[in-house]
Amino acid sequence: MEQSFSTVEDIIADEDFQAWYLAGNETARQSWETRIAADPALRPLVQEASQYMDALVIKEQGLPIQQINAAEQRLMDRLSTAPAAPVVPMKRNTSRWWWAAAAAIVLVTAGLYVFNSRLAKPSSMQTAYGEIRKQQLPDGSTVMLNANSEISYHNGFEKGSSREVWLKGEAFFHVAKTPSKARFIVHTDRFDVVVTGTQFNVMNRAGKTNVMLTEGSVTLQLRNGQEIKMKPGDFVDINDQQPDIKTAKEENILAWKEKKLYFEKTPLRTAAHQIEELYGVKITLADDEIGDRLITGIMMNDNLDVLLKALETAFELQVEVRENKEIIISDSLSDKGHTPARTSKKVTN
Repeated sequence: MEQSFSTVEDIIADEDFQAWYLAGNETARQSWETRIAADPALRPLVQEASQYMDALVIKEQGLPIQQINAAEQRLMDRLSTAPAAPVVPMKRNTSRWWWAAAAAIVLVTAGLYVFNSRLAKPSSMQTAYGEIRKQQLPDGSTVMLNANSEISYHNGFEKGSSREVWLKGEAFFHVAKTPSKARFIVHTDRFDVVVTGTQFNVMNRAGKTNVMLTEGSVTLQLRNGQEIKMKPGDFVDINDQQPDIKTAKEENILAWKEKKLYFEKTPLRTAAHQIEELYGVKITLADDEIGDRLITGIMMNDNLDVLLKALETAFELQVEVRENKEIIISDSLSDKGHTPARTSKKVTN
């Protein structure tokens, strides 16, 4: 049964209203818009409740949480011990206003902690082209970033109920459990990974988004509202919001942690694009036919020159490295009468 609202106090105490006002929750906003559309009489009450909250938030904004708690306690003490006194008639009942104010301050006290956490200057960790880096997060979790990747998170996230990280690129997470079993959430372009303590790999790069779970359990929350429960060994690839769920070899997906690249019947154009992302270079294939060539193998990925030489030797390719970091790949067995000159120049990242 839908809750009815007849007073400002009822609205201020409503959890959906709090989620909308304090956290900007989109679902809560839509819920209140639906209610107001169905009952236009609610609109002035909602506006008045918002005005009370606006006034209180402006006064308290930016104060330390300890000071806000102390102010809240002083107000509650005064309300509980104040002697009865005549009330001067006003447009609204004064005691009712103080009830709303007290309730709002309690909400603002809780909400400002959320605001302060969200508005705090975020921390970030990033890797350069060709670099792999491992680091511990504030809650004791560890993250290993692949080349040309970045995560960001708020400095105080280990103190909150949920630990949130935003990922661009690829990373392997080993999430530490907390006494409160706080959730750890990795945000990507197509889904969120929600866990409490586990190990998993996430790719969020150039339109490609996937997850490999190696230990524990995770829940994927897709943008269309779908949820996917994963178990160890599961590999989920998301393309246009359509999940492809399958099993995969852990050593293949995680080869990058050992500074290796794994290819299994991979079109050369796909492999070339992957190298571009990791090293910040431009690769041009001589023609479509060579781009369709499938390659399979594991190659060392700690040096671009060595990697290119390995590709050239293993798959009968001709590799030319130009001054502007452009790399031309053609078929070394081509009989088209053009064989690019090899160069010994190294590519600097």
